[in-house]
Amino acid sequence: MNKAELIDKIAKDSGINKTQANDALDSFTKSVVDTLKKGGKVTLVGFGTFSVTKRSARKGRNPQTNKVINIPAKKVAKFKAGKEFSSRLK
Repeated sequence: MNKAELIDKIAKDSGINKTQANDALDSFTKSVVDTLKKGGKVTLVGFGTFSVTKRSARKGRNPQTNKVINIPAKKVAKFKAGKEFSSRLK
């Protein structure tokens, strides 16, 4: 499912138009990103938790040249599905 399909589904299920559904989805994603940038986490009970983890610098290997390369440290987004969410996938 892509963003347009998700917007259509939200609009249909909630009885709002596509513009309002798009605005709501954009607001949600912006809020999650802003919170993660500040070092916080977003927990939606029954759904899951968005958080940020740090990946330390490490050595890697270029598969084409087989040369060792340095991969810098960085922050990555992480999602951990909640118990209720996971149980619905069975």
